[in-house]
Amino acid sequence: MRSLSTVQLATMVALLGSTAAVFIPSFLQNLHASRFAEPLEGLQHLAAHATMQSASSPSRFAYPPSAPRTPERVPAGKSQVDPLGTWGHSTWRLLGFEKTEPHFFSFEFESESADEGAHFVARAYGDLDGDGELSRFELYGETRRGQQPIVYPSVRLQREIE
Repeated sequence: MRSLSTVQLATMVALLGSTAAVFIPSFLQNLHASRFAEPLEGLQHLAAHATMQSASSPSRFAYPPSAPRTPERVPAGKSQVDPLGTWGHSTWRLLGFEKTEPHFFSFEFESESADEGAHFVARAYGDLDGDGELSRFELYGETRRGQQPIVYPSVRLQREIE
């Protein structure tokens, strides 16, 4: 059996170290980004369906009623699967929104209607590191008399990395 020379061993360690220095930060960045895909996709779904509901409502100035944060307790540090019926609120059904797969975020939908128009705020709450500090993502939309519904393209973030 042949043993490695000191130069060969040093070269191998250097190559492994260089590979790890490139791969590990990239892997962690992709993992971090993939966890943020959940709240962004969820908020976009809620906004699209709320806008469709508003357009089909008789007054055209109403979004579905508010729905509480679901699940009430934000998953802490790991994904969770919800018990059957967790997403049974009528607003979640109207919006076609339910988390059946393991997830890291809780969602909330708040709406208000008036004679001149209506607005909504869709929120996602997360606690990815399980420390009790929540991150919050918000997406806003509104409709006013004589105008098309608007969903504001920017998502507001509070403690993105909590």
